[in-house]
Amino acid sequence: MGRGFVVDTRAFWRDGYTIVRGVYSAPEIDRLREAAFASRDRGPGDLLSNPLMRDVLVDGRLVEIARRLLGRDDILYYGDSSFTIQPGIPGYHKDNADRTDPRAPDWRGTYTQLRFGLYLQDHRKHSGGLNVRRGSHNMASVRDGKTVYLRTGVGDVGVWSLRTSHSGGGTLLRFPRWVHPEPASVAKYPRALIAPHHGDRVSVFAALGADDEHAARYVEYLKTRLYMVNSVRASVYDEETLALASKAGLRVRDVRTEIEGDDTVGRNEKWAPIPY
Repeated sequence: MGRGFVVDTRAFWRDGYTIVRGVYSAPEIDRLREAAFASRDRGPGDLLSNPLMRDVLVDGRLVEIARRLLGRDDILYYGDSSFTIQPGIPGYHKDNADRTDPRAPDWRGTYTQLRFGLYLQDHRKHSGGLNVRRGSHNMASVRDGKTVYLRTGVGDVGVWSLRTSHSGGGTLLRFPRWVHPEPASVAKYPRALIAPHHGDRVSVFAALGADDEHAARYVEYLKTRLYMVNSVRASVYDEETLALASKAGLRVRDVRTEIEGDDTVGRNEKWAPIPY
């Protein structure tokens, strides 16, 4: 586990995202793909509670990236992680709690909650990766900001603010490579210009952030979402896992114990604003 990767902190705060190149080796990515396929029938639950996939959270690399980006050591994990084996779904959205109201708490001060995306196949020459809107972390709108396709290679890690507008299932053009199509405009391009997709698209996602008021609000929001409550209730951390997380410098907030016996959580299937 090296620390030779470069984190472009200036680009992240300017654009709302960055790519950290070469965080994982090709054999490590192969093993993580195998773990994802072996875990596909496990049912709900996060990565940390899965012995086959917890390393991505406890090996220290995502924690180190978060530390460098945020300039602080109190990096918190609160159960928001998953993997998918399916094509991405186009459609811009944000992940933070306060998505549409620029007066709400998420838009006050420095926002400190991050989403990591590890794509377990090449997207430098293949479609199917992530689109983001450059600069959209500073505006409560999913329509503003230029579309940028994250051209991640095997072993690269994409990281973006939870406030950044993003869309799955992005399209990469063979030519011109500097043109990144909006999801709604892809149909106008000839098929011959579109870079191919992979047969099996595997993605790993995790949210980490500073242990502060923005984390507290995000957890408050997560408790309202049905899919998240189902995942949290199925996520049990043993002592070994918590010790590994602590050794990596990762604080773990066990939301499962917080919602035990609470029948008011998980009432929203879709996003809805929460009070402030």
